[in-house]
Amino acid sequence: MSGSPKFVSPFHRPYCIAAAAPAGKAKLTHPGKAILAGGIAGGIEICITFPTEYVKTQLQLDERANPPRYRGIGDCVKQTVQGHGVGGLYRGLSSLLYGSIPKAAVRFGMFEFLSNKMRDESGKLDSTQGLICGLGAGVAEAVLVVCPMETVKVKFIHDQTSGNPKYRGFFHGVREIVRTQGLRGTYQGLTATVLKQGSNQAIRFFVMTSLRNWYKGDNPNKAINPLITGLFGAIAGAASVFGNTPLDVIKTRMQGLEAHKYKSTVDCAVKIMKHEGPTAFYKGTVPRLGRVCLDVAIVFIIYDEVVKVLNKVWKTE
Repeated sequence: MSGSPKFVSPFHRPYCIAAAAPAGKAKLTHPGKAILAGGIAGGIEICITFPTEYVKTQLQLDERANPPRYRGIGDCVKQTVQGHGVGGLYRGLSSLLYGSIPKAAVRFGMFEFLSNKMRDESGKLDSTQGLICGLGAGVAEAVLVVCPMETVKVKFIHDQTSGNPKYRGFFHGVREIVRTQGLRGTYQGLTATVLKQGSNQAIRFFVMTSLRNWYKGDNPNKAINPLITGLFGAIAGAASVFGNTPLDVIKTRMQGLEAHKYKSTVDCAVKIMKHEGPTAFYKGTVPRLGRVCLDVAIVFIIYDEVVKVLNKVWKTE
């Protein structure tokens, strides 16, 4: 009959809705999980990559004003091993390890905190928002962790080049720095560090967010293979190296044992340009490139995998 209601199967309507519905809302990561996962990732990563950080710092401190001590990466490694053994390549690891765990924890915790507030209704974060959240994460880690940690690390490594090293270990070094220079002594190069870390994480999270959005397409919950995550991380790391190595060189000089030669961050940059030329701003780029690409790739892989485990054992929704 024309007036009779049309029968609709109870199985038909849900099927049509499911077929027409979007892939779903992206799952948000709780900041608490991000802090824990970030700390674990940071600790594991630095134990793997520290020798490259050591070589990079040594080359940046090897100023052209004095006759260069090292002829390159290989020569730096050779002289260090000959003079101090393989363990010499790990000089200053403790200071960096003590800082890397809270650094990564603050970075990812702040990024997830900010990104959770900026995502759209579907849970998607666009590239510009990723850049802003990364900038916020970088500034937070610079002020709370990186500046004092990096200052101690650079002083440790620089101290080894002297004939009579005065720092016997991490806690002894921190105690001596605070005793002779005050707490301010652990915050040398704060401006350069904030600029470096802020730009670092802004670039990295911008690239990571862009690549992840491209890979996932219209499905925000599409799984990403750890190897793909690592590749994206390496690309993001390389982008940050080429984007801000000059700031990293200035920061290192401002935190070294000869930081008293510079009146400010700008003065440091001017003197480097005047006495050493523009190429000095890219000293240590190759070892930094290898270290950072490996660093960012490892951190993002471990972070993502730890978050997956935490999502199973720590219910936050």
